[in-house]
Amino acid sequence: MKHFCYLTVLILIWLQWGCKHEQFKPEDFSHAIENGEQANEGYRRSLNLTKAWLKHADPESGLIPTVLDNQRKDFWEVENSAADNYPFMVLAAYLLDDSLYQGEMLDILHTEKELTSRVRSLPDTYQFSTKKFKREEPDMDWILFGSAEYIKDGLLPLLEYIGDSPWNSRMMEMLNDLPYVFNILKGIELDDKQGGQGHYLAASEEVNGEMLQILSRVYWRTGDKKYLDWAVSIADYYLGGEHDLTQSEYLRLRDHGCEVIGGLSELYVTLNYVNPELKKKYQNNLHKLLDRVLEVGRNEDGMFFNAINSKTGVVKDSMIVDNWGYLLNAHYSVYLIDGKEDYRKAYFEAIKHLNSKYRNFKWEGTSVDGYADAIESAINLYNREPDASLKDWMDSEIKVMWNMQKNDGIVSGVYPDGNFTRTSIMYSLWKTQGTHCRPWREDLKFGAETKEGELLISIKADRPWKGKLTFDRQRHKEILHLPIDYPRINQFPEWFIADREKKYVLVSSNQNLNGQYSGDELIEGITINLEDDRPVFIKIRLDSEN
Repeated sequence: MKHFCYLTVLILIWLQWGCKHEQFKPEDFSHAIENGEQANEGYRRSLNLTKAWLKHADPESGLIPTVLDNQRKDFWEVENSAADNYPFMVLAAYLLDDSLYQGEMLDILHTEKELTSRVRSLPDTYQFSTKKFKREEPDMDWILFGSAEYIKDGLLPLLEYIGDSPWNSRMMEMLNDLPYVFNILKGIELDDKQGGQGHYLAASEEVNGEMLQILSRVYWRTGDKKYLDWAVSIADYYLGGEHDLTQSEYLRLRDHGCEVIGGLSELYVTLNYVNPELKKKYQNNLHKLLDRVLEVGRNEDGMFFNAINSKTGVVKDSMIVDNWGYLLNAHYSVYLIDGKEDYRKAYFEAIKHLNSKYRNFKWEGTSVDGYADAIESAINLYNREPDASLKDWMDSEIKVMWNMQKNDGIVSGVYPDGNFTRTSIMYSLWKTQGTHCRPWREDLKFGAETKEGELLISIKADRPWKGKLTFDRQRHKEILHLPIDYPRINQFPEWFIADREKKYVLVSSNQNLNGQYSGDELIEGITINLEDDRPVFIKIRLDSEN
């Protein structure tokens, strides 16, 4: 009998040991491991690019130039250097190099504010060689344009991911000084002043669209009605009948034009929750605009043309837009509110032919900016409705974009290099499902996969590493206080979210980590100790007791 009991105990121990180790075979985590490799490459490339651009900073001011190889190397431009490049250098440093984030990145912000603020806090183009502004007198409409670009394209995304920071303070002081410029420019049309039939044909739509996006999000962030009223005053121009975009002889659907469509949809979402009566007043005109864009603005593959005559339906520029997802963000957001199935269907129509017709596609003449916008378009919408074919396309096209980076870390040597960083970070956050390991190191590879209600994580380093594994939170609620997480331009999507009010069960190949954790504990971070080059595998699921 004693022998039987002893044997039974041994069998039970063996079964328990076997189950635990069976649970963490590397092949079960193959996708998480692969995702870790891809995320690591995206992060390495982003930090290398950031450090490469810093080598070309102006020696005296520390500000980064617009380009590296022509006369614009002598200038820091608000709408380019500040809006498109510098903020994503900040984000790369925030995630990957804390000393750089707290040091040089913050120094640049202080210097920029000191040297480039021209109309109150609003910046203007600064020339390194003269240590003066490029223009002798401030061009108010250009200052308005540059400031709106800087806030919407650069500072607002930083707020959405980081939350409170000195960059958010910079954003708010600029936004609150913009009415001063608007009052000066009251009644002035921006179209001709910003390029006429050339680069900025739809500049007024660009600025107005950017302001609608900014004001809608800042209204939720602050709860201050003045921002909502300001946004409504802009929307009235388009949806109140004064300027019907469905009757436009030149409606630009690519960037520098499509912003107004996204902006109107963002305000529409806001009004659904705070002013349903006004939302209802705008509904028919917004639906008419979105319907018209789908009706005459797409090719047979569901992809959008650069520009159309929305009045006649004639295509004015038949090139395909790289920012197709920016337009679909607007449609999908309205679908979330009104349940109009055609707007959701447009997403699936657009991605249907990506693998067969739009691999290695000449977005903007194969520019890095074109690839960044196209991949961002896919990531943001995939987050809402995952699709296997779209995943394959993104994994393929990110490699095309990455191969544009030179050995010295520079991509094109022009300000859209920042978009390379932005999209690489978006891609890496997807591959890690929003988890992060701090302090980051080049040999540290962590990836994640959500499978059957569990989050599977793989963490590995070539040499010993100790740090924290942190989990993402509901940033749309905690930072912006949004009622729903609708898709929007330049956001960093949320993947696996730790809910502060729930409990989670964690099991790991490192049994010291096993146990129950609150959402707060996951967000704060779990200490991980890699003593050698063996990976740590982790599975997390909601506690059934929730």
